[in-house]
Amino acid sequence: MGVLFTVILFFAYLFLLFVLRRKGKSFNVLVVAGLLGGIAFGAVLKMVGSPEFISQTLRWTSIVGTAYTKLLKMMVIPLVFVSIVCAIINQQSGKGLGKITAISLAVLLSTAAIAAGVGCATAAAFHVSAEGLEIGEAEEKKTAQLEERAAGAKGVEETILDIIPSNPIYALTGQGANATLSAVLVAVFFGLGLLGVRTYAPEHAEFFTKMMNSLNTLVVEVVMMIVMLTPYGIFSLMTKTIAGSDMSSVMRLLTFVAASYVAILIMFLIHGLILALTGLNPITFFKKAITTLIFAFTSRTSAGTLPLTIKTLTNDLGVDSGIANLAGSLSTSIGQNGCAAIYPAIVVMMVAPVVGQPITPTFIITTIVVITFASIGIAGVGGGATFAGITVLSALGLPVGIAGLLVGVEPIIDMARTALNVSDGFVAALVTAKLNKKIDMDVYNKKMGQSK
Repeated sequence: MGVLFTVILFFAYLFLLFVLRRKGKSFNVLVVAGLLGGIAFGAVLKMVGSPEFISQTLRWTSIVGTAYTKLLKMMVIPLVFVSIVCAIINQQSGKGLGKITAISLAVLLSTAAIAAGVGCATAAAFHVSAEGLEIGEAEEKKTAQLEERAAGAKGVEETILDIIPSNPIYALTGQGANATLSAVLVAVFFGLGLLGVRTYAPEHAEFFTKMMNSLNTLVVEVVMMIVMLTPYGIFSLMTKTIAGSDMSSVMRLLTFVAASYVAILIMFLIHGLILALTGLNPITFFKKAITTLIFAFTSRTSAGTLPLTIKTLTNDLGVDSGIANLAGSLSTSIGQNGCAAIYPAIVVMMVAPVVGQPITPTFIITTIVVITFASIGIAGVGGGATFAGITVLSALGLPVGIAGLLVGVEPIIDMARTALNVSDGFVAALVTAKLNKKIDMDVYNKKMGQSK
């Protein structure tokens, strides 16, 4: 009966959010209401409910958040494919594509290197160490699984080759660890192919151009319909995160959690500095990106956040659609500052001294280089950071078992890491657009209520 009553209260709050929307409350206000409501609801569940009660309640309350996240993920591949094809075919040639891709990759990988350095420095400042940490039965089981996973981990060269799909239709169904990057590659080839057709069969090219542009309009409309469900999804996701967190693990690894959050905060400031150096107001950026970053924070999936990221880049920040889709898509699997850079850097600094590896400048530089290249192909979904950690530890010849101890605090740290990953995608798109003069500064500088 208690579970039923709690679930009724949960859906009553969802109805309240719906009423507020009907009364004309702004989208951002509703998002904040969903976030704060989820924190409060989850905290109450955590305080008054038994583990079994919480588990039974979350089975029902999580339906909304999981369904919302799946809806967004459902639209990732269609949005990426159609938008990139349209971005290419709506210009006279594909000559600028190489430059746009190169700048996007340069920003993503260089910020990953900076984030790795920040992670190393923060871990040293907090004296984070794996020494003395006790491994329980659950951690031992997880450690064994991670060691087995590390043995089968692919190298960077294999990861790059995996981006090229042997079956494009299969790739466009979203299957595989690098499905988003594969969809980008297929879209680029289709777009360039259509430009080629335009030179000898313009009537066919015109037909496909109109068809793709119409399809793009439809896909964007569907994405916007799903985006309007964000407040409800955030309320559900935040409830699950707070109520389902393992506070005992957090307390045991409090220094690691604190070092991670400080490093993430520093990288957010660096992102703002990069935008300022590019000639973009970082305060304007964070104001307009906050809703998307909040969703990334609660959902813990940068890939699932991609439709929101692209919508914010194009509608609110004035970035060219092609650049927004390309840079945003690349950022979901390349150079993730939080999961693929800061996390493995701190883990390396925890493990190295325990096994007798001195922390020398040479070792730190090697770690940063390894992390930068290993960040290619890390999937933007939950668990990506753990995979990045074991990949880097294996590459440096360090034991991967520590990752088993950190699983308990993953949800708490992964929220901020994912938000940072998404922020890095924003930065890559904005810098690329600014350097290529493909950003509408009037849209960028408009207040939120005036944005398209």
